[in-house]
Amino acid sequence: MSAKSSWSRLVFLLGTVALVALAAVAVAVGSVAWWLHRPLELAGASVELSIEPGTSPREVARGWVDAGVQASPRLLYEWFRWSGQARRIRAGSYEIETGVSPRSLLDKMVQGDETLEAVRLIEGWTFRQFREALARAPHLKQRAAGMSEADLMAAIGATGQAAEGRFFPDTYLYSRGVSDLTVLKRAHRAMTGRLAAVWSERAEDLPLKHPDEALILASIVEKETGAEADRAQIAGVFVNRLRIGMPLQTDPTVIYGLGASFDGNLRKRDLLQDTPWNTYTRNGLPPTPIAMPGLAALRAAVRPQGTRSLYFVARGDGGSAFSQTLEEHNRAVNRYQRGGR
Repeated sequence: MSAKSSWSRLVFLLGTVALVALAAVAVAVGSVAWWLHRPLELAGASVELSIEPGTSPREVARGWVDAGVQASPRLLYEWFRWSGQARRIRAGSYEIETGVSPRSLLDKMVQGDETLEAVRLIEGWTFRQFREALARAPHLKQRAAGMSEADLMAAIGATGQAAEGRFFPDTYLYSRGVSDLTVLKRAHRAMTGRLAAVWSERAEDLPLKHPDEALILASIVEKETGAEADRAQIAGVFVNRLRIGMPLQTDPTVIYGLGASFDGNLRKRDLLQDTPWNTYTRNGLPPTPIAMPGLAALRAAVRPQGTRSLYFVARGDGGSAFSQTLEEHNRAVNRYQRGGR
């Protein structure tokens, strides 16, 4: 075979390879373009996701898949990254419905929402008050309103868990049109995270066996005082009582146990009416929290102030008077609540 013939054959082969490569690239590009505009498959009619500040693009992709987008999280992430807009994804609460494509999904997150609404959940609120606040929140889709407590907890992935105290009080921003379940999930996740964090920093030799017990104690501390300076000492009083087997004897637990029958005036007969939450008739902690504790109350419950006090009474100025003996306590009650001297 002549040199000229060999050269011609080589050129032909190289040209063929190039054409095949170009065809493969064209097919790949076409496949990507087709996928980017093709509606994503969803686990339901709609899927919601809350993206917290600082969430990485990879975590966003995984979050959508965990929430119900039927796609490869790696493929979603690579699209976010390849688009050059991954770092422009905005925090917020998003809802997508059938028909959304990978391209429109990214556009939605990059554009964000021009109008955000807010719902504020207050320290010391009960779960009932929390639900009432959500029901009043503007532009919030009401999906949990007709659910039982058990069904609601199952819907947010907390099957079998009592709802009381399990949601962190805070101000939650959300996009118009998302559901109340989205806010519930965020508040539940926030409380779970903060409880785990404070439990890991707990003091040694606490008479608390589990983070749930710390949550219960924190809810009692939250209801007993709004004074920042007193929280740790009040927690210390309750810890002292738990250590010696003394009833906690705290009015807020009794009121919680009375439920809707409480008329705002706590009477002696109420203190004697036995319920699972009556800490006058039963020793130890009640079976569930009695409210949503804030971070300060959580910290006080796991790191109570060292004290020898076993009693306290409200002074009437927002603070409390502490006593080591029943005799001292009775004098404080007479002074601050009965007008004695």
